[in-house]
Amino acid sequence: MSVSMCDSLVEDKTLSESGEVDHCKVLSEDIGGLVLNQDYSDVTFVVGGKCFSAHRVILAARCQYFRALLFGGMREAQPEARIPVDDTTPEAFGLLLQYIYTAKLQLAELTEECMLEVLALSNKYGFSALEKSISNFLLKTISIGNACEIYEVATLYSLDDLKEAAAEFIDRNAVDILNNDAFLTLSLEAVTSIIKRDSFCASERAIFKAVEAWWEQNDLPSETEIEKTKKETLRKELLGGVRLSLMSIQELLHTVRPSGLICPNTILDAIERQSEQNNVDLNYRGVLCPEENIATMQHGAQVIKGEMCAALLDGDSTNYDMERGFSRHSIDDAVAGSKQEAGIVVKLGRPCIINHIRMLLWDKDMRSYSYYIEVSMNDVDWVRVVDYSTYHCRSWQSLYFRRRVVRYIRIVGTHNTANKVFHVVSLEAMFTRSTEIMEDGIIVPQSNVATASKCATVIEGVSRDRNALLNGEVVNYDWDSGYTCHQLGNGGIVIQLSQPYQISTMRMLLWDIDDRCYGYYVDISTNQKKWKRIIDNTKKECRSWQSLVIPRQPVVFIRIIGTNNTANEVFHCVHFECPDTTTSVSLPDANENKVDGAEVGDISEFADLAILQNSGEDFEFADAETKSTNQIEIPDDYNRTQRFQNNNPSGEGRRTMRHSRGSLFNQNSQSKT
Repeated sequence: MSVSMCDSLVEDKTLSESGEVDHCKVLSEDIGGLVLNQDYSDVTFVVGGKCFSAHRVILAARCQYFRALLFGGMREAQPEARIPVDDTTPEAFGLLLQYIYTAKLQLAELTEECMLEVLALSNKYGFSALEKSISNFLLKTISIGNACEIYEVATLYSLDDLKEAAAEFIDRNAVDILNNDAFLTLSLEAVTSIIKRDSFCASERAIFKAVEAWWEQNDLPSETEIEKTKKETLRKELLGGVRLSLMSIQELLHTVRPSGLICPNTILDAIERQSEQNNVDLNYRGVLCPEENIATMQHGAQVIKGEMCAALLDGDSTNYDMERGFSRHSIDDAVAGSKQEAGIVVKLGRPCIINHIRMLLWDKDMRSYSYYIEVSMNDVDWVRVVDYSTYHCRSWQSLYFRRRVVRYIRIVGTHNTANKVFHVVSLEAMFTRSTEIMEDGIIVPQSNVATASKCATVIEGVSRDRNALLNGEVVNYDWDSGYTCHQLGNGGIVIQLSQPYQISTMRMLLWDIDDRCYGYYVDISTNQKKWKRIIDNTKKECRSWQSLVIPRQPVVFIRIIGTNNTANEVFHCVHFECPDTTTSVSLPDANENKVDGAEVGDISEFADLAILQNSGEDFEFADAETKSTNQIEIPDDYNRTQRFQNNNPSGEGRRTMRHSRGSLFNQNSQSKT
């Protein structure tokens, strides 16, 4: 059937509606037709006795290496030059040329050996896109048989992502890797780096036997004194990765000693360390599962101590109430009883490397808890990794500590503001690569933690919305909504953070639709019993944005008390955050300054350290000694640009607080879970 000219034009997919012609495919095919073609070629590469004709301009356009080589004034730049290439095979070099001319390569058709050769060439000549594609393909096809070789190549060419991925595969299959012949072909550096990893989780006896086999397979000559010295150095380097203190005495005596690889004194030292060191101090190996919760039943974890154990690890952090959905233990037992019987204990399915725990405390009312967390490898010797026994905490806890190999996790509640029972709804344990700055075991936050998403809450104050102060809204507020307040001389505004944080800055927005000014002071506490005055602005006229700087110290509760309002008898606060992420201040912590906590009614020597008002001027410390070195410029967006004009309805600006117009928050009514 004939096709009309009109039909053929309609079917032309290379012409877009905008009139753009796209013949890239034709161009690629034409240039690809030149690969290994002697027509118009002006340079020849000799690889393993085989000649490859190429075109300088194409090579130079595709690769900086060839651009410098062929047009850089060296002998290779001479016409009709023949360039030897000695570090690869003809097959691999031909495939690289094919990629240079066509930007295509069928990896699935290559042998593993050839693919690694092409990877080496892509690294040498700077083809990073090809290098990444081959690395990704290797990761999809990694196996027990090729993992060691992939790790070796990635190490040799500094392919960090591929190296780490191969190492994680080797870690997860440590026993099979040790029993595979490919392990014996690794270089000394590769073997040493693998067995030194905490996450290379195999028995120490199996590791030693594999190292012994590697040494026999790769035995070095030792005829001269120089060779003997070198061999001894390498032997010590290799065996330095074996953790003898993790082997039993029987294994040391009947496996290690007969090998002759380790001197008797070193074996005796290992036995001595076992007997003298606490179990938690031994350098254990554990499974590493980055960013994965390993405290689950799927990973073999189980709750072995505590009441109502089934709920803790079921992964359900939403369906719980006063009767179900949590695990618990009696706080009286934790405080007065035997430590071995106290708390909730979770046994992981196998030793794991963790540095992060997330835990949900029962939070259906306003109660707070205190607790500490310990970890162990044998359920006998424990080390405390988190100690919040003197702090009031609520809802989700995000806890970080130094990475450890752990088999048991023990959570011990020490206080409940409602009753004598400690309740935990959910527990997660994992290794995370995200980092937090820590000081004395407490997070130094780099972003605002006074938010509902971080489980902070307003526990005292009057507002139409409980957490209006913490919702981040700094524009949409008016005479009737968008703020939290309290009657002057009666109560205050109290914010509770979910857990202790090391805080050195705070920021808040005072209601500023008209020109009124406020006086106030700020107290902080970790348990609502002992308060410390950190800011005293009772004798100042403050308005709009306030940035407060204090010596860094642990904070759970922030109490803001208004003492004056030039318009009426109510103190209004629109927004609160800590830390203040708009400033950058470096101050010593409270311990370094040796500042004693002031009781309520006392004025701390740091009470007037920082007052930042909406004046557009530089912020300065009130202390004359620090004034010259600590200044913070106020961003332009601190000023509220949209304000009501002086058209205030009669009496509206002097309205006093009526509890019926909002909600009064307090924590006097507690449920008895």
